[in-house]
Amino acid sequence: MFITDIRKEFYDVVVNQRVALLVSSDIDALCACKILQALFHCDQVQYTLVPVTGWQDLGTAFLEHKEQFRYFVLINCGANVDLLETLQPEEDSIFFICDTHRPVDVVNVYNDTQVKLMIKQDDDLGVPSYDDIFRDEEEEGGDDSGNESDGGSEPSGKRRRYDEVCYAAAMVIFELAWVLTKDTKDMLWWAIIGLTDQWVHDKITHMKYVTDIATLQRHVSRHNHRNEDEDNSLSIDCMRISFEYDLRLALYQHWSLFESICNSSYTSCNFKLWSMHGQKKLQEFLADMGLPLKQVKQKFNSMDMSVKENLREVIEESSNKYGMKDIRIQTFGVHFGFKNRFLASDVVHAAAALLESTEKDDSPGDNFIKALDCLSRSNLERLHGGIDLAKKKLMAIQQTVASCICTNLILSQGPFLYCYLLEGTPDVKLFSKPMALTLLCKYLLKAFVRSTRNKRCKLLPLIIAAPMNVEKRTVIVLGIPPESETSDKKNFFGRAFEKAAESTSSRTLHDHFDTSIIELKMEDRTKFLDALITLLS
Repeated sequence: MFITDIRKEFYDVVVNQRVALLVSSDIDALCACKILQALFHCDQVQYTLVPVTGWQDLGTAFLEHKEQFRYFVLINCGANVDLLETLQPEEDSIFFICDTHRPVDVVNVYNDTQVKLMIKQDDDLGVPSYDDIFRDEEEEGGDDSGNESDGGSEPSGKRRRYDEVCYAAAMVIFELAWVLTKDTKDMLWWAIIGLTDQWVHDKITHMKYVTDIATLQRHVSRHNHRNEDEDNSLSIDCMRISFEYDLRLALYQHWSLFESICNSSYTSCNFKLWSMHGQKKLQEFLADMGLPLKQVKQKFNSMDMSVKENLREVIEESSNKYGMKDIRIQTFGVHFGFKNRFLASDVVHAAAALLESTEKDDSPGDNFIKALDCLSRSNLERLHGGIDLAKKKLMAIQQTVASCICTNLILSQGPFLYCYLLEGTPDVKLFSKPMALTLLCKYLLKAFVRSTRNKRCKLLPLIIAAPMNVEKRTVIVLGIPPESETSDKKNFFGRAFEKAAESTSSRTLHDHFDTSIIELKMEDRTKFLDALITLLS
């Protein structure tokens, strides 16, 4: 069931209990977890934190902790399947779910005793009424398989799920802190990073992003106003959050301007930097700004003050001439003390790179702790380390995009575009991770839409496959909706993947919380694809 009063129905219930905190591996979940941890520290709530990467992990974590714990808090996992059927808990286990994955499973909505959804409800969400869903079970033969019907015509499809807009989990938990009047600047900064994560990884529409930024901006001005009265606003360890209208250039303040322009998807797709013509256009763009190449190619920190002063305005003016009308975006920046300044997107990229690091043989658990650490302001070294990893990752993504487009690796398969990264591709290990592969897939589709002359191809979704585990001979497969400014980001591949795997009895593993990502045996790739083509045609 939906929780209407998060303080009364969630926080007051768990505040004197021991809680198991099961947190999914994404940045928004990490931020929500940080805020909740801070609240638990305030009230001395005992909790155990367990990172979970997928459904199997979640099942194992539940089995290990169900004896000691009655209350489970699930962050960014658990809402989009019938949870009680999946975990088979005892009658007295209670699950509080704060999850951005859609669509929500209707069985969770109508379970009044054990499943509590901490999901902010906007107006009418189109939740089908109880009778509509659960009537005539016998007539349908109890058919329960329709998880997400395409047209919503089959009763079973209607029975299972419904969609709605989603708020970042970190924003939901921050609102709880605010209602409890325990919100701090750190918590607000984490809420901002949670929202920015949804924007960076393209999970929400631009409209939704702007609306949520406005909500957070009110909180920021409230906090800044509160701090003006205190004397320590200039101390060396102070923290200042500011609303910024900044550039859509990834990590540019920690890189050189030139490298940032080359490795940000927005600029690289607009210039088509994978072509000679695009490289020439970039040189013209730099000349148009009147910035000396020596300045543009050195570290941002070392650039002349005279150049840096009105840099954003200069870049914006030239960008407008080159068709990049929205090079600037509403976001937030933070100052720690005097010298450390970060934009929210810097932190998202850094934390994501740490979370999916493939450099050392660290376990997912180690990476989770590192990523969680880099969000604390006491741990700026870890954050800088994450930023260095993120630069490598963005460069790898751009090089892979360029090589896929120049060697025509993106094929039109009828109802969708398809790209397969071969085993020997450089950095291919990096793309066995879901967030890195998602970013690559989004950038690749944007770049392809810019470069193709085929009108029909511009409207197609993209499926990408990359080697996952060479010993086990598995690939990771991911589908994203067509590229469009106005799209609602709804992704229907989850159900299609399930059906295609079923009809061809392909050996697949649907373990990700995001249903549009699956693992598949290499040998079954061809028949799986053929089934998808038939299914979606």
